[in-house]
Amino acid sequence: MSDQDDIVREFLTESYDNLDQLDRDLVSLEKDTRNKDCLARIFRTIHTIKGTCGFFGFGKLEALTHVGENLLSKLRDGVLFLTPTLTTALLAMVDAVRQLLDDIEKTGQEGARDNTSLQAKLTDLLNPDGDDAPAAIVAEPEPIHEYRERKPIGETLIEAGAVKAEDVQAALSLQAAGDPRHVGEILVEQHALNPQDLVQSLKAQQDAPTSQLSESNIRVDVGLLDKLMNLVGELVLARNQILQYTATQKDTNFLSTSQRLNLITTELQEGVMKTRMQPIGNIWSRFPRVVRDLATMCGKQVRIEMEGKETELDKTIIEAIKDPLTHVVRNSVDHGIEGADLRVSRGKPAEGCLRLRAFHEGGQVNIEITDDGGGIDPARIKKKALERGLITRDQAERMSDRECVQLIFLPGFSTAEKISNISGRGVGMDVVKTNIEKIGGAIDVQSQYGKGTTLKIKIPLTLAIIPALIVTSGGDRYAIPQVNLLELVRLAGDQVKGAIERIHGAPVYRLRGRLLPLVYLNKALNVESCVKATEEGTINIVVLQADDRQFGLVVDGINDTEEIVVKPLGKQLKGIPLFAGATIMGDGKVALILDVMGVAQMGGIISEIRDRGLGDLASRSQEIRSDRQSLLIFGIGRSLRMAIPLSLVARLEELPATSIEMADQREVVQYRGQIMPLIRLGGVLGVGDDGTPKELLQVVVYSEGGRSVGLVVDRILDIVETPSEMQRQGGRNGILGSTVIQQRVTDLLDVPGIIRTQEPEFFGSKI
Repeated sequence: MSDQDDIVREFLTESYDNLDQLDRDLVSLEKDTRNKDCLARIFRTIHTIKGTCGFFGFGKLEALTHVGENLLSKLRDGVLFLTPTLTTALLAMVDAVRQLLDDIEKTGQEGARDNTSLQAKLTDLLNPDGDDAPAAIVAEPEPIHEYRERKPIGETLIEAGAVKAEDVQAALSLQAAGDPRHVGEILVEQHALNPQDLVQSLKAQQDAPTSQLSESNIRVDVGLLDKLMNLVGELVLARNQILQYTATQKDTNFLSTSQRLNLITTELQEGVMKTRMQPIGNIWSRFPRVVRDLATMCGKQVRIEMEGKETELDKTIIEAIKDPLTHVVRNSVDHGIEGADLRVSRGKPAEGCLRLRAFHEGGQVNIEITDDGGGIDPARIKKKALERGLITRDQAERMSDRECVQLIFLPGFSTAEKISNISGRGVGMDVVKTNIEKIGGAIDVQSQYGKGTTLKIKIPLTLAIIPALIVTSGGDRYAIPQVNLLELVRLAGDQVKGAIERIHGAPVYRLRGRLLPLVYLNKALNVESCVKATEEGTINIVVLQADDRQFGLVVDGINDTEEIVVKPLGKQLKGIPLFAGATIMGDGKVALILDVMGVAQMGGIISEIRDRGLGDLASRSQEIRSDRQSLLIFGIGRSLRMAIPLSLVARLEELPATSIEMADQREVVQYRGQIMPLIRLGGVLGVGDDGTPKELLQVVVYSEGGRSVGLVVDRILDIVETPSEMQRQGGRNGILGSTVIQQRVTDLLDVPGIIRTQEPEFFGSKI
C-alpha cells in the first residue's frame, strides 16, 4: 500500500500489535477469569480500534468491533460470564479484524469479506439462553472502572492543545441531541481537529497506565536497522584491515589510535547487535492460542508452559525458526499428547502439558519442546516406514529404537492414519530439520514410549557477525564457524608416521582411543596442497561437529580466529554445498565460509544420516539387494584369518588389558553401563594368540536383546565386500565354512554358535 498516508500506517501498526496482545490476553483470561486488568486491556484495545477506524471510513471494521465491544462491556461489568464458547467467538472476531486489516494494508480498502454471520453470532451471545453458561466464573462480579476513570477524549484533546474547548462542547451537544458519532469523528468532520492529532490522543489515552514504558521505547523501521547493521559490518572489515596494517607499524600514536578505534568498533558492534536481538517470547506468544485452538479441535486438554521467554536471538534467526517451531508445537498437540480418557486410563492427569524451554549455552541458543504424551512407538514408526517403502525389512530388523525414532525426519514420512487439515501429508519434520540446518543449527529427538517426547534444537545467536577459525588449503583461506569447532590437532615429526590409518579405504585418526573419520579439504575442493605444508611434514586436523557426528578436517595450515562479517554468496557459488557464505578479510581479499554440514556430506561422513537418519543406509541397501556381503576380516593366532558378516558387528573397540575383571570365573569388562563378558576366540578355537604382549585388546562387540558380548581377536585386518557363496563347508564347531578372500583362505566364524557354547544364557535371558 505505497500511497497510504502516515496516519493509516500508524493505525495499522498499532492495531497489529494490539491484536497480537489480544490473542495472548484472551487465552490468559480463559485460564484466570478473575484477572480484571487483563479484561480491561482487552476492552480498551477493541474500543480504541473501533474509535479510530470510524473516521477513516472503515465501516465493516467499525461494525465488527462495535459488536465485540458490546460483548466485552457485559463481561467487564459482570453481566456475562466467560465461557469457552465466548472465548472462541472473541478469538474469531480477532482473526476477522486481522483479516480486514490485511486487506486494508494491501489494497487500501476493506475488501469483499463478509462478517455478517460472525456479527450475528456475537450478537446472539449478548443474550445467552443459559445453556452455555457454566458455574459462576467469579463469585461476586464487580464492575471494572479502570477504563471509565480515564479522562474523556475531549479533555485529552483540549489539554494537548489540539482543539478548542468550545468545539468539544459543541460536539458533546450534538451527541446529547442523538448524534451516534464519537466526539473525535464529529470534530474531524467539522475540520476542527487534525486526524493525526486524534490518533495520537487515542494512543496516549490507551497507554496512560504504562506511559513510563512507552517513553522508554521508540519504534524503528527494520530496514533502517538492517542498513545500520550492514554499515557496522563494513566498519568491522575496515577495523580488521587497520589492525592488520598496525602489526607492521611502530608509531605509538598510530598504535594507540588504532586500539581506540578497535574498542569503539567493538562496543558499537555489540550495541547494534543488541538492537537486532529479540526475545524468543515474541514468537512463543502465539503458541498459547495455537495450542488452545488445536486442543479444542482435537478434543484434548492441553496446557502450555514456557521457560526462558527472555532468551534473545537475532531477528533473522527469529524469522527463520518461527515456522519450524510452530510445526513442532502442532505436532506435539496432535500426535504427542493423548486424549483425556486415554491419559486417565494410563494413570496420567487428564490435562496434558507442553513445555517450551530456551536457554543460552556454549554460544548457542538451546530450545527444548517437551510433552508428557504417549511418546514415539518405534514399532509403529518402523511399520509405517516399511509400508511407505522408506526402508527394507532387513534394515528394520537391524535398527535400534533410537534409529527408528530418527525416521520421523525422513521426507514423506507420517504416522497419521488419514489426511486432515492438521497432518498426514508427509510434509513436516523433514522440512523442519532442513530449515534448522540452513541456519547452522541442529535438531535431535528423544522419546520414551508411554512417557513423552523431547525435541532439542540448537541454533546460533546470530548470522550477521560470527567468530570463525581461518584455515588455509591449496593456497587460499577459508573460514570455519566456531560453533562447529571442537578442537585442533597438530601432528609433527614422528607423530605423522602411521598416524593416519585406513578402514575400507576411508582415512581415520585415533583420537584418544576413538576412530575419527577424516576429510581432506584439498580433495573436497579439488585443489593441490601447498608445497610448504608438505615439506614441513605436518598434519593439521580441525575436529568439527556435524549433526551428531564428529570428524576431522585436514587442512594445510591453521591461521587464527577472528570475527567475520557474513556476506551472501553470488549466484555462481550458491549451488555448491561446501560453502555457506563469504567474508572480506583484513587485507581486502575474499575468503569463503565453509558449510560444515556440506563438507561432511561431500566427505561421506553424514551423507546418509543427514538425508535419511539411518547411518550408512545406502551401503546396507546395496548389500541387501545384491548377492554380495560385507565382511570384517580379522586375524587370530599367528596365521589364522577369519571373517564375520559386518551386519553382526555392533562396534569395534580397543579396550585396555587392565580393564579386564573376573566375574563367576569369567573375564568381563564394564562396558556402557553393563557387565560385558569377553570370549577369547584364540582359546576357543584352540590356536592361542600370536605371542605378542598386548596393552590394548581388539574386541568385536556383538549385541542383541539389549545385551552385548565381546569377541577378543588379535588383529583387525580389513573390511571387504565379497560374493556370499561358501567354497567349503565347515567341519568343526564355531566354523561355518571357508572361502577365498583377497587371495587368502579365510574361515567364516559362526558367531551365534560360539556365543552359545561359551555364554549359554546369553540368548536365553535377554534383558
